[in-house]
Amino acid sequence: MLTGAGISVASGLPTYRGAGGLWTANPELEEALSAGASPEVVWRGLAPLRAAVSKAEPNAAHVALAAWERRVVDQGGSCTLVTQNVDGLHTRAGSSNVIEYHGALRRSRCSDGGCPSRPFEDDRGSDTPPPCATCGAPLRPDVVLFGEMIGAREEVESKRALRDCDLFVAIGTSGTVWPASSFVRAAQYAGAHTILVNLEPIDDSPYDEVIVGAAETVVPALVG
Repeated sequence: MLTGAGISVASGLPTYRGAGGLWTANPELEEALSAGASPEVVWRGLAPLRAAVSKAEPNAAHVALAAWERRVVDQGGSCTLVTQNVDGLHTRAGSSNVIEYHGALRRSRCSDGGCPSRPFEDDRGSDTPPPCATCGAPLRPDVVLFGEMIGAREEVESKRALRDCDLFVAIGTSGTVWPASSFVRAAQYAGAHTILVNLEPIDDSPYDEVIVGAAETVVPALVG
């Protein structure tokens, strides 16, 4: 399963592209949040979204997916949820097998790649990045910026899940961000049936089924 920003709209969080999206409203911010950006730019640029995430609550779609995972596991199956979102709402809703493909805004990590410190939960709302407690370098949100590599564990576990899946459901994602945009083809190669749930149809969709509608309405009905 793959989820994108569209699943969290009902929780009060914006999408990234399209009408009202973060990058649509502020193209300079998308460019600024790229590999090599200073910790100060990253911290300030993500501060408004970080504040919104700290107040957001899981919606009906998040809760339904968590309940579905429990039913699948109880019946002897497995369910892996790969999310492009950095809001942490799937885990808060009760999903346990979650791969946060692009990291998490409510975690911070040291900006010095050589520092031995580990990412940690952090809801601080300061205007400037606090110093790392280990080495003193500025902290940054524990997210993957444009042009940065996906984490090795996240990449390996996602590929393993795609190799073994028989049903692939994508929810609230535009399907344009690489490498997650390639997941549907990988799932089909493994023989999986593929379904897309999205507010808008996608031109030349590679999915076997496309369901157009709001995630918080469609997903509970789909997995109920």
